[in-house]
Amino acid sequence: MAFTTKVALDYLRGAQARSRLAHAYLITGATGSGKRNLAADVAHLVNGASTGAVFAGSAPDVYLAGPESKSRRIVVEQIRALEHALQLRASDGRRKVAIISEADRMMAQAANAFLKTLEEPPNNSLLLLLSAIPEVLPDTIRSRCLAIPLAPPTDAKLSDEANELLELLNGHATTGSGEVHEAYQLVQGFQRLLGRIRRSIEEENDEAQQREETRYRNTTDGAWLEHREEHYKAFTESLYLHRRAELVEILFRWWGDVLRSGTGVPARELPTARASTEASARRLTTQEILQRLRRLEELRDHLGRNIPEALALEVAFLNIFRF
Repeated sequence: MAFTTKVALDYLRGAQARSRLAHAYLITGATGSGKRNLAADVAHLVNGASTGAVFAGSAPDVYLAGPESKSRRIVVEQIRALEHALQLRASDGRRKVAIISEADRMMAQAANAFLKTLEEPPNNSLLLLLSAIPEVLPDTIRSRCLAIPLAPPTDAKLSDEANELLELLNGHATTGSGEVHEAYQLVQGFQRLLGRIRRSIEEENDEAQQREETRYRNTTDGAWLEHREEHYKAFTESLYLHRRAELVEILFRWWGDVLRSGTGVPARELPTARASTEASARRLTTQEILQRLRRLEELRDHLGRNIPEALALEVAFLNIFRF
């Protein structure tokens, strides 16, 4: 059963009042479900930290970890630094709080190090793990945390491009045979969606820039207009990268549902894709699904570097969508 953030916080507030808080919680849910907000509220509940200061890194006795390395993974050095901080004495009698965002991105060595902390938690500490794909975490970690699944936002609505991507994924999984040419067709469909997104953003910003030029051409100098042109170019690229990241997130959610289906978890982030994710789960072992999720992480990392977009996508799709 999934909770709203309010119900989850009320539950934890009651446990706090009865001195029955567990030492570790695994807060799960789709993007937008409120994992970070709940973690900030819990930190405020147990040690009085300002909710606004929690993820700004300025809340006393609240320690953060999340993907920071070039590979967008949580490395063992981060976990060791977190463990060291938790061993320190809290100030003013506060409870020490550790929050690990995107905990499913812990590398194996980091996960093993954190397991020791879960097995022997420091005195007066509370561990909060946040994850959209908790099934990726080792069973040894999940079994030592109390799970708090959050419901997806009720107003969540996929974009037209996201729905079209789901249609492509559904068709590939239910009617395809996993051949190389089918993976190429899928990546070409993905690239067409990206092309349409870029054109839409460019057209909208071009119109806005032209309106500005018409309005201010006779009241300002040419240097200002050139500055605005550079502004719109940067704005276009920023919007495009944001929309591209949203489509990559759909890939993560789809493969997360494949993993849930393969491991017998009934919850789904993309209910309309249930048939296709279940079909893919029947073709692959759990280890093979996890490997594809890792390939997606590599894709996200490559798209954040100077690797050409088309090359990064083609290599990733060939590795991920061949069965």
